[in-house]
Amino acid sequence: MAKIYVNGEAQEVNLPLSLSELIRLNKVVQPDMVSVQLNEEFVDRGDWKDTQLKDGDNVDFLYFMGGGSK
Repeated sequence: MAKIYVNGEAQEVNLPLSLSELIRLNKVVQPDMVSVQLNEEFVDRGDWKDTQLKDGDNVDFLYFMGGGSK
């Protein structure tokens, strides 16, 4: 087991584990509307499948909300 941090919360996971798999494990709603930072670096959506996590990694799921002004 490895310990990673997702949005600041510790999680125990089995490695190997890709970012895509982590998104599924965390049941991210609307994954097409989320950006991912791994150790404070943005990861391109096209690289999620091939990006493997390591023990101690910090992952942040960032949700962007649309809005506007009147």
